[in-house]
Amino acid sequence: MNFLTRIEQEKREREVLAPYAVCSGDTRGRYYPEEEHEYRTCFQRDRDRIVHCEAFRRLEYKTQVFLAGSGDHYRTRLTHTLEVAQIARTLARALRVNEELCEAGALAHDLGHPPFGHAGERILNQLMPEGEIFEHNAQALRIVDRLEYRYPDFPGLNLTRETRRGILKDKKPYPGMGTDLPPDVSIESQIVDIADEISYTSHDLDDGIEAGFLREEEVLRVPLWRDACAAVLEHNPALEGKRKRYQLIIAVINAEVTDVLMATALRLEAQSGPPYAGVVGFSGDLRKKVDEARDFLSENLYQHPRVLRANSRCYRIIEALAGHYRLQPRQMPAAYQKRIETEGLARAVADYISGMTDRYAEEDHRQLFGC
Repeated sequence: MNFLTRIEQEKREREVLAPYAVCSGDTRGRYYPEEEHEYRTCFQRDRDRIVHCEAFRRLEYKTQVFLAGSGDHYRTRLTHTLEVAQIARTLARALRVNEELCEAGALAHDLGHPPFGHAGERILNQLMPEGEIFEHNAQALRIVDRLEYRYPDFPGLNLTRETRRGILKDKKPYPGMGTDLPPDVSIESQIVDIADEISYTSHDLDDGIEAGFLREEEVLRVPLWRDACAAVLEHNPALEGKRKRYQLIIAVINAEVTDVLMATALRLEAQSGPPYAGVVGFSGDLRKKVDEARDFLSENLYQHPRVLRANSRCYRIIEALAGHYRLQPRQMPAAYQKRIETEGLARAVADYISGMTDRYAEEDHRQLFGC
């Protein structure tokens, strides 16, 4: 046979990957049993199913920080997701763990985000009845388990338990979901989590400067970015403008990734065996610097008056849509109406609204309310 079979790939994983890695041949399987593929491992199939699902395509028109459509160069949920996947694969390869499992988890990690980013998530959660919540990780698990319709024999995407556990991270699943998942978060899932953090502490800085919300002299008061800028200018003292900013972002990512690799390797050396909870992460020194950078972004970007004004408008849109569809559920698509009987009205409405893109939510609001 001239191509590399799944069995040969699984054998290669056992030979190459570290003992703490998750090998695809050792998967705990899927909720609905399926025959294995001839030349794709189970985690490769997970990745491919995620990329081809509707929820993944909708990420192109969902907000990261700046509303989708507000500029051609700002990150969207989709570009952010691709950047997280790239960072996760780099970490996975260096630590000799399963790249495909990391990639699948990274590509799925934001599927549950509603329109308008964290602002949309906050208002949807506030609108849920007492005792119920809306949380984007749990919603992502709900999407891949129940809401996608692509296969004749089961709902959802029927991903492996390892990928589904990574999507949930350390959050609690919605009632009646996730009871079959392994209790521990794998090293691969921890890698996705830290890759997500690395991405937004660098790229939100880039977008904030591009938008004019952050000034360079303010940014350079933050140790993480000041150190990166000093490293860049040491070799290229004449750099300025966009090239300087791009090199700063590259230096920040390199510093964070290298620190995670070094700190995680030390923790793994000190670990005698499983469980491996909490082994992936920054060193104590860089953890402090990253936290300072996050605090700076929170105060100066996420709480910027223009961002807050946009968020207020988003709150009004989602609140109005939720109120309307709770009063008029028959105006939702039939699939969501059917879900009311088993999931309740509030959850069905949250499913419908959270699946909307920014522009769809705005257009739906305009058609319903004329503004």
